Amino acid sequence: MSAAKGVEDAIRMLEGRWKLVILFHLFGGTLLRFSDLERAIPAISQKMLIQQLRQMEVDGIVTRTVHHQVPPKVEYGLTDWGQSLCPALDALLKWAERR
Repeated sequence: MSAAKGVEDAIRMLEGRWKLVILFHLFGGTLLRFSDLERAIPAISQKMLIQQLRQMEVDGIVTRTVHHQVPPKVEYGLTDWGQSLCPALDALLKWAERR
């Protein structure tokens, strides 16, 4: 795979208005319920939050844990691979700050 193709694939996994915001809320090993994420990101619609979380789950960035109880409890967290994005995004932020 070429470097350009690799970058395209990485950007595709992170594109979307809300994915990076969701990631920042989940960094540090935090497990959050769907409602916690809704409260943390008030501008996102429920439909968009579900869509973004599902895409990140398919890409192997986010885990979804369903606790079978009443009412149902669903928690989201980062996979180890998803957590490994933290230093890369920190570097990107530092790069942008130097502008």
